[in-house]
Amino acid sequence: MLPIERLRAMVAGKKVAFIGAGVSHKPCIEQFAALGAEITLCDQKPNLEAFGDYAETLRRLNVHLSLGEHYTDGFAGQDIIMRTPGYEYYKPELQAALKAGTMVTSEVELFFELCPCEIVAVTGSDGKTTTTTLIAKMLEAAGRKVLLGGNIGAALLPQLETVTANDIAVAELSSFQLISMRHSPKVAVVTNVTPNHLDHHKDMQEYIDAKRNILLWQTPPCRAVLGYENEITRGMAADCKGDQVWFTRLHETDKGAFLRASDDTLCYAENGVVTPIVPRADVKLRGLHNVENLLAAMAAVWGLVPVDAMRQVASTFTGVEHRIEPVRMLDGVQYYNDSIATSPTRTIAGLRSFDQKLILIAGGYDKKISYAPLAPELIAHVKVLILMGDTGPIIEREVRACPGFAESGLQILHADNMKDAVEKARAAAHPGDIVSLSPASASFDHYPNFEARGREYKQIVQAL
Repeated sequence: MLPIERLRAMVAGKKVAFIGAGVSHKPCIEQFAALGAEITLCDQKPNLEAFGDYAETLRRLNVHLSLGEHYTDGFAGQDIIMRTPGYEYYKPELQAALKAGTMVTSEVELFFELCPCEIVAVTGSDGKTTTTTLIAKMLEAAGRKVLLGGNIGAALLPQLETVTANDIAVAELSSFQLISMRHSPKVAVVTNVTPNHLDHHKDMQEYIDAKRNILLWQTPPCRAVLGYENEITRGMAADCKGDQVWFTRLHETDKGAFLRASDDTLCYAENGVVTPIVPRADVKLRGLHNVENLLAAMAAVWGLVPVDAMRQVASTFTGVEHRIEPVRMLDGVQYYNDSIATSPTRTIAGLRSFDQKLILIAGGYDKKISYAPLAPELIAHVKVLILMGDTGPIIEREVRACPGFAESGLQILHADNMKDAVEKARAAAHPGDIVSLSPASASFDHYPNFEARGREYKQIVQAL
């Protein structure tokens, strides 16, 4: 049976509830309606008008609505509930539906179950999006038709009808998506695991276990690519079911991708043979963390694409939006947008990408993670720190308590909002300076996501 017919058999005539009408759910709602499902949309929005232009689509598709404060009442009596990653799997309302016999799944889970082609997937606390994008570009450079989805790209499930066995799907997966998954990809990459999203996960172990799900359901022949420098990902070698390889910037390995110290070249080692891929001097991406992302991508596609395709992407790809993205040079000052830095480890990687002290805009939503490791890095790499949002005072407290602060000369300022922060940065900057938005925090105190935060920052900078 064709994959789309298997999906039709699964949903036709069934009552299906979608939690939220986000980017991935909108095309899925259209798809499920066309396949004969009876759809209910469960959403916190108060009424149909709150959906704006999308309200007309909901009317056209005869979607039932369960809205407002008690939107989860719509879970009752459903055959299937389509969970959005932002709705926690272990919430009592969802667990009650599961116990009542409702199938709880998601767009990505169904795609993994039904997809006829090989899947390469990436997870980790940092570097997911860049690594995923690099993998997709390397496969495209080798002439493969690539479906890019998960946390980035388009929803994968609505593309099921046109996928063939010769295509290849590349997905970025978050812990929220992985926590309930029971299918793993053919090639799984775990970049690193550091404290993150502890406002949503019960504890660090639940977060780690969610990440492990990318490996636990693999069946040989399969490949697992693990970051060697991270203690948690190194320990995941015990979970691997097939071919397991490393990527490492600081060590040489006989099984995976590494940066060779003797000539600063990105290489791959297999069966006693070391193949040089590209000199680091030719890599267009800024920062040592991006060398690691490149190594991870190379280890993932080794054997799937020729070395020339890897080399071509490494020497031409300049980066993904919101990741140390050059915005503008004004009055001799270079502005960067690193809004993706939603955790201290990401901001640290960004700071280390420059060989001078920066003017840094940081702070945002509090994910209940420690800012102590960030403090010495701020003292070492920042000359003016402009703080905003819920975590601003927390970051300041850690910096002031850190040894070396008093003699560092680090100036700390506070801003009411992004416009105020950019204006303060401009006032502090002199020709030759670098200003970077790298918040070390999530965006949800003022923005729906880090992309919206980055876009507003760029608009403000462009308008200076």
